[in-house]
Amino acid sequence: MPLLEASRLRVDLRTHRGIVAAVRGMDFMLERGDTLGLVGESGCGKSMTALALMGLAPGNAVVSGSLRLNGEELVGLRDRAWRAVRGRRMAMIFQEPMTALNPVHRVGMQIAEPMRLHLGLGAEAARRKAIELMERVGIPEPAKRIDSFPHQFSGGQRQRIMIAMALAAEPDVLIADEPTTALDVTVQKQVLKLIADLVAERGMALILISHDLGVIAQNVRRLLVMYGGSVVERGTTQEVFTDPAHPYTRGLLAARPSLAHRLVAHRSERLPTIAGSVPDLFHLPAGCPFAGRCAFTRPSCHIEVPPELKLIDLHHVRCGVPEAIHQSLPVHDGHRESPLTA
Repeated sequence: MPLLEASRLRVDLRTHRGIVAAVRGMDFMLERGDTLGLVGESGCGKSMTALALMGLAPGNAVVSGSLRLNGEELVGLRDRAWRAVRGRRMAMIFQEPMTALNPVHRVGMQIAEPMRLHLGLGAEAARRKAIELMERVGIPEPAKRIDSFPHQFSGGQRQRIMIAMALAAEPDVLIADEPTTALDVTVQKQVLKLIADLVAERGMALILISHDLGVIAQNVRRLLVMYGGSVVERGTTQEVFTDPAHPYTRGLLAARPSLAHRLVAHRSERLPTIAGSVPDLFHLPAGCPFAGRCAFTRPSCHIEVPPELKLIDLHHVRCGVPEAIHQSLPVHDGHRESPLTA
């Protein structure tokens, strides 16, 4: 039995313009110790998926389909039941460490709260465990700083505190939504290594959400490529980045500067771009969400939902145009390049 399984998971938003689908039929399975990445440009549905997984979809959202944690159905749970799941069995590192912490509460209290609620620890025991967690995530002099407020920490330290909060009740699944946003490269590397070490140490499953292809390529074993609320390609990191099959995936990879480009390109030289612009959710085609922006678009792409085709092993692509699949990555100076090697 998978640890976490989503089947046809869907999120519809009720708005003044009508009902629109923000997530359209998400499917995946996670075993303990698995690492799964969600990648795609802003607005593709990555964060909405994470909120649905945590039972935190906005009040105007209707979540349908199936989401099972250790075989227990989560879709349709009442708020009281969700509160027993959040933090204890699934936890989330939210975007924007500068704003995600409560500014009027001391960080020690915020880290200790999940342990008091879910593990039944007393105030002193929870405080001691909070100090241990702060030390584990690399906060200097945690015993002295546990009573500090969020504004007294740097952005990287706040991100580490959020990781400590997410791990406080020892969840089975950790969701990291853009955990390196606004962090410099050095701190980003440290935070990602910390998450990877803790996941391996505790045997958790990890869902890592990012628009950064390099971060995804180097930190997860499997990934889902999302566009317009749909998964257009899935597979192992090696398979998808080495042999991208969907035109959208290839467009994302082509738009990433290669090492050769960064070294020799003239400043006026522009990177390749995907034709057109991302339509809002109300104007997505009824068929393939990428129809119209794709060079292989046929009339049927606008009205028929493309089938999901199995390529090799775990590699699947959702495309109805055979000649669009398995085009080559851009070649730079005779070398094929992807985020695995760039």
